Amino acid sequence: MSSEETSTLTVAKLKALCILNDLPTSGKKSELVERLLEFGLSKKEVGLPQQEVVEVVEKISKSTPVFEEEIVLSLEDEDTLTPVVEKAVEKADTSPPEILDAEILDADLVDDEPVTSKTSAKKTVQKRIKSEHTRENPTTLMDMIRKPQVAAVLLAVVILGAGGYYYLDNQLDSLTADQLRYGDRMQYQISGDQNGLATFVATEGFVELVMDQIDTEDDICKISAEFGGSGSLEITEGGSSELVNEGGSKDRLGAVRVVGGMGAEWLSVENVNTNSLNPFRVNRHLSIGNICDIGAITASGTADLTSTTHTELRNQDTKSTKLEWGFDLPSPIGKYQGTTVSYGVGGLLGGIETLAPGLALMLQPVEIQELFANDLIDEGATGSNIGWDWRVLGIDELNGKPVWKIVATHHDIEAYCLGTATMNLWVESGNPWAAKQTVDVLISENQASQSGCSPTSQLLNDYVLPDGELELHHTFTKSSLQRGQKQLDLGLTYASIPLANQLGPSSDELETWGNYDLHMPDDTALRQHSFEDAIACFDSWPNTIAPGAANALENEGYIWRGTTKQTSSTVTQWNVSWVASDEQAGWVQFNLTGTPNAENCQYDKRGDLDSTAFNRDSIPKTLNITSLESRLTDSSNYGVLTGDDRFFTSSGAYQDGIQIGYLITVPGNDIGSLLSQIGDGGDGAVTLDMSKTWDEDGLTKQLNLLADAEEGRLIGWSFITSRV
Repeated sequence: MSSEETSTLTVAKLKALCILNDLPTSGKKSELVERLLEFGLSKKEVGLPQQEVVEVVEKISKSTPVFEEEIVLSLEDEDTLTPVVEKAVEKADTSPPEILDAEILDADLVDDEPVTSKTSAKKTVQKRIKSEHTRENPTTLMDMIRKPQVAAVLLAVVILGAGGYYYLDNQLDSLTADQLRYGDRMQYQISGDQNGLATFVATEGFVELVMDQIDTEDDICKISAEFGGSGSLEITEGGSSELVNEGGSKDRLGAVRVVGGMGAEWLSVENVNTNSLNPFRVNRHLSIGNICDIGAITASGTADLTSTTHTELRNQDTKSTKLEWGFDLPSPIGKYQGTTVSYGVGGLLGGIETLAPGLALMLQPVEIQELFANDLIDEGATGSNIGWDWRVLGIDELNGKPVWKIVATHHDIEAYCLGTATMNLWVESGNPWAAKQTVDVLISENQASQSGCSPTSQLLNDYVLPDGELELHHTFTKSSLQRGQKQLDLGLTYASIPLANQLGPSSDELETWGNYDLHMPDDTALRQHSFEDAIACFDSWPNTIAPGAANALENEGYIWRGTTKQTSSTVTQWNVSWVASDEQAGWVQFNLTGTPNAENCQYDKRGDLDSTAFNRDSIPKTLNITSLESRLTDSSNYGVLTGDDRFFTSSGAYQDGIQIGYLITVPGNDIGSLLSQIGDGGDGAVTLDMSKTWDEDGLTKQLNLLADAEEGRLIGWSFITSRV
């Protein structure tokens, strides 16, 4: 084919011709034209110019009468037409035009028998004239594509009959992620490859992460689970009651109010993911000496999990994540229920997720826009976002419809030699979430020994991961989808958005104490004894009672961890952990019954600790403990912390049995060097914590809270009940 000759047909139409003639559809436009010509189609049928045909048509049109337009479908090639037409044309030239027009409309098909009458002969000639007219200028399939209003029904029949339906129905346009709307809801099934069930495996140190909230005396070295069930993912459509602080404006209708870690109220998008797992089988492997038993103790039951995330509208940061969970298994595990709330930090995967953001995408169907942003999803497209590298593999089929299949791998997990994390996604048009998603994760401290892992990666592996492995394999598959109407208001401001000066403490409220004080300032007004009272006990004791602690505190040492609990109306119990300037460390436990003196400071026991980092310069300015208590007992900001089974009474006092403590963490040694490579790594942190464990009505209950003393921010809290 000449380089000057370009087909007027589109690539799609040329591919349709290839399909009708059982030819391959791959290649460029010029290759498709060449393939069709070699197969035997005429230049006109493939949309190429035909000067000779035009001249012949012009000659015939001058020597023949004008016929009424009639559309005739022809898939024949001009070269295959019979040569008998020429004589018929010559005879037709001598016939009156009016007779031809009248009789062509009534022409009948003629058998291959001798003509026995003048009328029959005339009809035969006139029929052949009509055939010549249509053969010289036939209406081809391509003409009909250009005139769908004339032959749409006939064209559909031809395409369906030739198998073109499969081609047309399985072409998938490139797309960008569909935006979420208030009221969107997708239901899905949870499954896996092994007996149709998803699998989870934890060994050695990872077992402690899984069993941390379960009270058992068994020495479990490995735990695994097989599960399946159903789930739903929904964007809450908030009502007008959520906009009470918007001055009557309904512009942000659909958003939901949420209190953040600083106690301020924000408008947010509420995302609720619910899983109902049945079956839910847990296999516990017990240690026999140093050997992890091959056999397993299996318990079968059910589990439920609901995760609610609030994303603030304007800045689009996560203000809170609430996890409500429960499982019902036979003894000795039993029945557990819990609520865990975190404010803008952490997640289900703890430190691993903090180090490798984006891993939480594996725990529910992926929101397409979160992973792909506005990138085009098309054949061979690639990209990277929130830790994931992705590549479009091509078009696949899901539930009889064409979808894009995409593979994504988490590069930070591999880069830090923590293991591997891979997802396969099936993405369809009009669905803001993955219609299908497979997840395969292996987190292992053994990955650090692989070739190619740098010393920094190996150190990070040791710091973040316990010994052992963590595996997760599951599949989410859409079962139904309902779309809302209004798109989310992410990125938009609103009237009630808190101002910066409404949030953290002022500089006047923060105290500089790390350079000289022995402990975090307390000055409590809620508790009978403060940390100032407790430390005074060391001055009332002879050096023989706690010599290590006394020597450390006299020589620039400090209390890096301290806890206290009211055990009776007159007695408080204390446990303080000290560190010396040479990084030697230990702890002392004692009771205080009144004003600190030799009689009221009742020594209990002491012990040594492994070497601990000493770094006064990294202790930040903080609020004192009484200022933190005042913030947390403010029910207008933190009402969730007040009431039965919570930390404070309605009057703002502590509930009975609450333990209060603080913790100083500073960079030091190899960890300080490591933190400086993966983050700022400069300053330490000081946190306040509260906890309580008690039995009530046959249930064991646990409360925990953590707050940032530098920002005055609530980090998170949890409440767990169990029955064995």
